[in-house]
Amino acid sequence: MVVSESVDGTQGSPMVTICRADYANTVHGAALVALLDAYAQDAMGGAHALNDFAKANLVAALALRPQAYSVLAFDGDTPVGLVNCMEGFSTFACKPLVNVHDVAVLASHRGLRVAEKMLALAETMARERGACKLTLEVLQGNAGALRLYRRIGFANYELDPGMGHAQFMQKWLD
Repeated sequence: MVVSESVDGTQGSPMVTICRADYANTVHGAALVALLDAYAQDAMGGAHALNDFAKANLVAALALRPQAYSVLAFDGDTPVGLVNCMEGFSTFACKPLVNVHDVAVLASHRGLRVAEKMLALAETMARERGACKLTLEVLQGNAGALRLYRRIGFANYELDPGMGHAQFMQKWLD
């Protein structure tokens, strides 16, 4: 599926193409790595470039995982946005779920609803997989992303309001 439209709906604004990434397409692969590296170097991505191993192997590793899919945004031939998704499984619903693992839009295209359009396609793809929900993590300081996610229907995860919201945690294994 490819969606081509003026992302903010006004005359003279950029024409952005939103598409499913094809991991076998070298243009898509290069765009994915470049956009993820730009995101990694941004403060919201940790402010460190991807390592050489990740740059060299990411696309092939994603292609080996049927639970992975990505969405790209292009302004003409220029890649400007990326969403990476990983299918998981909800034991409570006994259905797939999809974690939106990365959302990246170049600074030049922020505020133009590029991420919203990419997430709409990611949601369509999740529904095609029979997923019961989308999940994602976002840094508390990323106010713009938080506004977007709330506007399009995301909310903090909780089972019982008396128990509070879930917290995202990690433990490095290497």
